[in-house]
Amino acid sequence: MRTSPSPLRLRRVVPAAVAVVAMLGLAACSSDSSAVPGADPSASSAASALDEVYANAVVADAADILPDSTMAKIKERGKLIVGEALDAPLLSQQDPSNPDDVQGFDADLAKLLAIYILGEPNVEIVPPASETREALLQNGTVDVVFNTYTITEERAEQISFAGPYLESGLAVAVKADNDDIEGIEDLGGKKVIVGANTPAVTAVPEEQPTATLVSFATDPQAMQALKQGRGDAYVQDFTLLASNAASDDSIKVVGQPFTTEAYGIGLAKDDADFKAFINDWLVQIEDDGTWAKVWDATLGAAVESDTPDAPEIGSVPGS
Repeated sequence: MRTSPSPLRLRRVVPAAVAVVAMLGLAACSSDSSAVPGADPSASSAASALDEVYANAVVADAADILPDSTMAKIKERGKLIVGEALDAPLLSQQDPSNPDDVQGFDADLAKLLAIYILGEPNVEIVPPASETREALLQNGTVDVVFNTYTITEERAEQISFAGPYLESGLAVAVKADNDDIEGIEDLGGKKVIVGANTPAVTAVPEEQPTATLVSFATDPQAMQALKQGRGDAYVQDFTLLASNAASDDSIKVVGQPFTTEAYGIGLAKDDADFKAFINDWLVQIEDDGTWAKVWDATLGAAVESDTPDAPEIGSVPGS
């Protein structure tokens, strides 16, 4: 695995109702559940490309670190404190053999944000649970949350969001040797596996009315059914499918998500200067290609499709 470019501090927060590990799940935005750890061996060359990304990462001008701002406090402290999972493959996965090495799309972006503020990727991680993210921001335990954190107007009443910086949604997985299906547009007349009580149950018929649905209670059951050929494709949340594909080379994800779920960077409520600062950083890393390189080395390593465009800043209610 790629070695983390900086010392990484991990802190456990254990108030009465706080679960310490956030997991990537069927609906990563709102209720997290476990995903199968793993890494696609073919991703190693892409991951090594991030060495250059770190070496050339953008650093904020001194004038952008406003006096008495959150950015100034972080710089004086010398580290960025991030709410982030440790067990979300391709997003923020801790290396069991090297606990200081946490990598993935969220983890790498968090370290690049630290470079933008500090000039070096000094990050301290506080693993949250989905129900504690707002509290960690409100009480100042963390500076930011990178945690497949779906932007909603309800959440935006309690905290603020920069971004969105990533879009997920329902996507399509097929067996690795299937070259006929390249996305939702090819599922007409096909037998499609879905998770019971997931958004796919209604979304697939809306997109492909002639598809026949086969429902399974859990993701492992659905995955097994796909591999056994009991369906032509499996429709589920993109991040979960990408995680499955990273740990099982008998399946692949094809095309881009066909529904939209926008993830934001969680911030303390009404910190307008910090939000503008992070949004400006996002625009810079999108324009200079950094965002795409991080995607290609992480989530993109498990997907058979072109690199997507980064979502437009402020494009969803609550952002």
